[in-house]
Amino acid sequence: MEPLASARAGPPSARVPAVAVMAKVPGATPVKSRLHPALTPDRATELYRCFLLDRLDAIATVPGIEPVVAFTPAASADALQALVPAGFRCLPQRGPDLGARLDRILATLIADGHRGAIAIDSDSPTLPMDYVAEAARVLWSGAADVVVGPCDDGGYYLIGVGAPRPELFERMPWSTSDVLPLTLQRAKDLGLRLHLLRSWFDVDTEADLRRLHAQMASDGGPPRTLAFVRDLFG
Repeated sequence: MEPLASARAGPPSARVPAVAVMAKVPGATPVKSRLHPALTPDRATELYRCFLLDRLDAIATVPGIEPVVAFTPAASADALQALVPAGFRCLPQRGPDLGARLDRILATLIADGHRGAIAIDSDSPTLPMDYVAEAARVLWSGAADVVVGPCDDGGYYLIGVGAPRPELFERMPWSTSDVLPLTLQRAKDLGLRLHLLRSWFDVDTEADLRRLHAQMASDGGPPRTLAFVRDLFG
């Protein structure tokens, strides 16, 4: 993708869209709690580390974006820096809940001059990066106000905006199947132009993990996660 060559591209002073991976620092706080009964907390942390590092490597290959890691807890900045590849900007997540943290990260990146800001999860390890590139193209061109990547469980793996939209994140029942339909309804009620990406799945439960194993058994996948899953399932 060459965004500056687009006839509908943003002003010359605009920075390319920013893509922020929403990340927990492995080992600093519990992760993947719904997988603890199947894996143990320590093994779930190992798996999440694989997810995160593979996601960062994948995002680094997407052209036409500026890569960011939005991390929590803020006190673990040094541990996070040791994991992040060169070229990523690291920003602490701040806010009382996920909605506030998402809104603040996206608003910060837009205020910094990016023509669009995208937040993406770190636990959909086989997500095609073409989907991320599509989201960035849409925001750069101004073809939509909001971009959403739906998850099969009723949430989303990606959300991107061209301007701050706090209403999309307020009073949201996070970690429920209502997140996606409520987000889409709010976008409609606000009169926002919506671009919907193709659906994918994230890994939160043992059933999701088995689905990931089945997919990787036939299609392969990112190296760290693939090695972990092969070791787990044999």
